[in-house]
Amino acid sequence: MIESILYVLIGLVLLVVGGEFLVRSSVALSFRLKLSKMVIGLTVVSFATSAPELIVSVQAALNGLSDIALGNVVGSNIANIGLVLGITAIIGPLAIDRDFYKFNWPVMVLLSFALYFFLDNDAVLTHFEGLVLFLSLLTYLFFLIRRSRKFADTMVEEVDDSLQKTSNFKIIVWLLIGGGALYFGSELLVNGAEDIALRMKVSEGIIAVTLIAIGTSVPELAASVIAALKQEKAISLGNLIGSNIFNIASVLGITSLIQPIAIKDETLMSVNIYWMLAFAIILLPLAFVPKKMIIGRPKGLLIFVGYCIFIALVFLK
Repeated sequence: MIESILYVLIGLVLLVVGGEFLVRSSVALSFRLKLSKMVIGLTVVSFATSAPELIVSVQAALNGLSDIALGNVVGSNIANIGLVLGITAIIGPLAIDRDFYKFNWPVMVLLSFALYFFLDNDAVLTHFEGLVLFLSLLTYLFFLIRRSRKFADTMVEEVDDSLQKTSNFKIIVWLLIGGGALYFGSELLVNGAEDIALRMKVSEGIIAVTLIAIGTSVPELAASVIAALKQEKAISLGNLIGSNIFNIASVLGITSLIQPIAIKDETLMSVNIYWMLAFAIILLPLAFVPKKMIIGRPKGLLIFVGYCIFIALVFLK
């Protein structure tokens, strides 16, 4: 058991390291390809930061552990709102921009319901459904870039200018380190999680929706908490919602294109997916009541307590 926990921890560290190197190399490469900072910030960085979830889900699906592939995404989307957003809002209030309820939030809710209907239909995410999800991501990115041209300067805080001068040799080395760390990290994480599930006599889905999901949300949590403590505006609701959109459309879309994902753990459809939908929907009323366009400490505490209840219920069941 200790060995498996160690595998999971080393796997998570490798995923974080691999993700960081992949982001740096992708951004540096994008500068070489003369992409604008805005496009890099909205697409390249988003794809690269979703890489750990993607590699874990693909690895799990190929190993026949579809509950880990699905549970990872469902749990990550719940953790991004309940854990990351909740804790960040407790540290400092978050201002909500108009784009949230006019564009990002509707897309996240729409994709969340699309995932629910695809799975509720036949308990399998097929190649075709994966293609629909992935094409919807490309459509979302097209409109996102078009809308963002109006205020390009505010959208590129996360793109590091210094990476423009990176040498080709460094880019290749970073890509190799990032790719290698992600591959071996996902191997250790999936194998360790499977073993923990067997020893604890719980389903892989439970481990995926809690342990793996929290682990793959740690980079977002760390970045958000640091930004909140520094009282920077870098942490935005848009980043977390964008992450949830990418999780469904790119992670599950690409994974099911490679290997259809079948549900084995009934709890995923009878309980967990409803929590994911609830966390997605509740953001809109929270944005307007009682204080408009601010998610302050009371709201953050409410979301975080909701997340704690979710985790408790997962293990109690």
